[in-house]
Amino acid sequence: MTRMLIIGPPGSGKGTQAERISERLDVVAISTGDIFRANVKGGTTLGIEAKKYMDAGDFVPDSVTNKMVRNRLGEADVRNGFLLDGYPRTTSQVEYLDEILAKGEELDVVLQLTADDEELVQRLIGRAKETGRSDDNEAVIRHRLDLYHEQTEAVVAKYAGRGILTRVDGIGPIDKVTARVIRAITSLHEVAV
Repeated sequence: MTRMLIIGPPGSGKGTQAERISERLDVVAISTGDIFRANVKGGTTLGIEAKKYMDAGDFVPDSVTNKMVRNRLGEADVRNGFLLDGYPRTTSQVEYLDEILAKGEELDVVLQLTADDEELVQRLIGRAKETGRSDDNEAVIRHRLDLYHEQTEAVVAKYAGRGILTRVDGIGPIDKVTARVIRAITSLHEVAV
């Protein structure tokens, strides 16, 4: 069983790499962004609340996010492992995840994708033009990057202290990034890939 977290700034390729890792390790990828968008599209109470924050480029509050993640990690398809994408983003979410996993489970690997902020801004502006995402204009992108640096880097430090963090450069052709990711995961832990 593999329990992983992929973390990195907006636009670093987390979603793409999560899909590839999920297929390679045969574990379910759980993206909080996808969960949020599904709730927004479905018009759920949590989705309506989450949309206000997403449109402003802010993190969805822990109270909403934690409920969604707890429910998702309780589903049957995660029994053989999972790959979290986008959660935890704050140290309080790390503590909440520790409580969820307190049944003798813990994360095996935390993978951080790294990238230059200016490269990410250009990447996300390009993605916004292609997909029409309302939450990807330059001001919102820069705000999200600032939030990442202010809040999420403390999460990275926490997992580094536990000895389960590995960093990978997220810039370059997708296949090359994937190859770097798989090498990094296998060198940190004997994960069957």
